[in-house]
Amino acid sequence: MLRHARKFLVAAAALAAFAAPTTATTAQAQTGYGPYVALGDSYAAGAGVPGQSAGLCLRSDRNYGHLVAAALSSPAYTDVTCAAAKVKHLTTAQYDAFLRVNDPQLDALRPDTGLVTLGIGGNDLGVTDLGVGDVIGVCIAGAVVNPFGTPCKDVYADGHWEWRDWSFQWVYGEDSLRARIAGAAPQLADMLRKIHAKSPNAKVLLVGYPAVLPEDGRSCIGRQPVTPGDVDYLRGVLGELNAMLARTAAANGATYVDTLSPTRGHDACSDDRWVEGALPGSPAVPFHPNAAGERAMAGAVLKALGR
Repeated sequence: MLRHARKFLVAAAALAAFAAPTTATTAQAQTGYGPYVALGDSYAAGAGVPGQSAGLCLRSDRNYGHLVAAALSSPAYTDVTCAAAKVKHLTTAQYDAFLRVNDPQLDALRPDTGLVTLGIGGNDLGVTDLGVGDVIGVCIAGAVVNPFGTPCKDVYADGHWEWRDWSFQWVYGEDSLRARIAGAAPQLADMLRKIHAKSPNAKVLLVGYPAVLPEDGRSCIGRQPVTPGDVDYLRGVLGELNAMLARTAAANGATYVDTLSPTRGHDACSDDRWVEGALPGSPAVPFHPNAAGERAMAGAVLKALGR
């Protein structure tokens, strides 16, 4: 009789173990995803949005990654986003002029990672450690000396003055910003393949950039220190960047997340800003999403996940 009781207890324990999985397994079953890793640059980090951590990485606890992790009740969440990160910083350490800022971001991936969000590419428009910040600086400085022209476009379109039809005319050459976008595409494709290799079961989302500037450059007059012509030019560059991200995601097993559409009308020149301007009204790095912008981007990610 004692022998039969022992057999019953063993069987009951086995049944209980099968019927009651671990907390992590339960959480994964509830969300459909395992541990979540957030990768990317200042737009993904929520630069300037309280509360900040990770030093120069300017990582916010209200960035879209944190909001998505909370909405999904992720069993584990790792945020290695960092301001000024370029595509290369996914596999190489990030430095500023003096010190190491962030380890290679892909080091955070594990074989059991179930969800990855990646927001990157904008800083590859710049040539310095400031990333896209040096482009913003050039465009603002140009507007001071040439407020009615397209000084930013004139610099980055690599044009030159040429004598034509009995007058000097500005002749445009290759657009250097669009060339940098094209140059970043194969690097980003390689990084997506590396993500799949390190975390083969992960759902990978490549997150695009929000509506930083309006569709009509004239609406920025008196609001932001960028000329209307340059607003139109830069909006086109941003559109090309998002298009590159969408194409690269589709070709490399990732899902592109459109954050431009849900933020349209809430750009840096609008009355209801979700992206701050040169003089932020809400805590955020200039020309970056504020807390409302990060919430909108989180909503776009969750929509892409069917939530």
